[in-house]
Amino acid sequence: MIATLFLKASSLQRKRAVLTVAAIAWGTVAILMLLAFGEGLRNQMAKAQRGMGENIAVWWSGETSKVWQGLPEGRPIRARLDDLDYLRGRMPSASGVLGEMTSWQTTLTWGTTTITGRVTGANWLYGEMRHHYARPGGRFFNAHDERDKRRVIFLGNQLAEDIFGEVEPVGEILQVAGVPYLVIGVLNPKLQMGTYKGPDEGGAVIPITTFSAQWSRHRLDNVVFKVAEAEDMPAAREQFAQALSARYRFDPTDEQVTGLWDTAESGKTLSTEMRRFQVFLGVIGALTLLVGGIGVANIMYAVVKEKTREIGVQMALGAHRGWITGPFILQGMTYTLLGGAFGLLVAIALVMLLQLVPVEGNDAIAFLGKPTLSGEIAAATAALLGLIGILAGYFPARRAASVDPAETLRYE
Repeated sequence: MIATLFLKASSLQRKRAVLTVAAIAWGTVAILMLLAFGEGLRNQMAKAQRGMGENIAVWWSGETSKVWQGLPEGRPIRARLDDLDYLRGRMPSASGVLGEMTSWQTTLTWGTTTITGRVTGANWLYGEMRHHYARPGGRFFNAHDERDKRRVIFLGNQLAEDIFGEVEPVGEILQVAGVPYLVIGVLNPKLQMGTYKGPDEGGAVIPITTFSAQWSRHRLDNVVFKVAEAEDMPAAREQFAQALSARYRFDPTDEQVTGLWDTAESGKTLSTEMRRFQVFLGVIGALTLLVGGIGVANIMYAVVKEKTREIGVQMALGAHRGWITGPFILQGMTYTLLGGAFGLLVAIALVMLLQLVPVEGNDAIAFLGKPTLSGEIAAATAALLGLIGILAGYFPARRAASVDPAETLRYE
């Protein structure tokens, strides 16, 4: 009975129905595309943040700001190469601890080409902890290279291009400050948002033992440690502060010394901000979709007005309340869901087309990321469509059910 009444009403309002479905479809496309671009941007930002390494903390040397056990403030605290094993033994929450030494203006010569570049000496753990993954055909240096003080070098992809151009660098001999090094790998291009020495693509890395021997340095510029899970970082930071303060005799709460860059914490902040941004985009899209829902409701009110006498006669003849309200609710839901389904198909087609756009040479796509439709987005949109459909049909249906049969007989 309800379905029959619905089909009859829809046939009499065909033009209005088409326009309403189109409005809902447009609103659905708007909210899905906004959320898809927001999801793509969030994924791209997360990927860029992981480019420097995931769940790592970076510590730099500092000076004490507190008097401690009779020792004055202002003492420089400079970690040394032999502190690394000491720290590893006292930081059970950390999955890796490494040190770095850097030469900022190092001459790099290959054939007739000479440039000045950044060379970092680091432990072999650096490759995995700092996401220095090699292009096919190369590798990062390993524990044996570090132990034997081998003269091997790993190049950032931009630095390799600046020196070697179109020539494959792996296997070539590069003069580093006048000392020959074998190029064993080139950085696979990566997206990187965070940095503390400059983009990884523009530097080179060698074993820290080799660096120490060539430059006769034993003091570290910075220490990097990693945890398996972000939740382990507070414990690792506390263990680091306690271990270093015991080694160099300073107050472990002295943040002038123990302060560091915690990427796990900054990652949480970024994730929260991106979620807020997605909610903002969702609200804008929802308002667009709401306009279509208002259109559905207006059509339903118009139908109620046109059928006032018919509704009164039905109620006078003993029609159940559900026979009156059912067709209006069903009509509102159907218009909304039909528009939503069509809008979803259009949005999927647009997202698939944008996935085909090449990233290389397209700075906008490289930064924003490609739009991504997720199950979470689909579920949220479906729930919103259902709610709008129910509301768009409910209020006109309630008005129809409240019609006084006696009054409708005088209605023109």
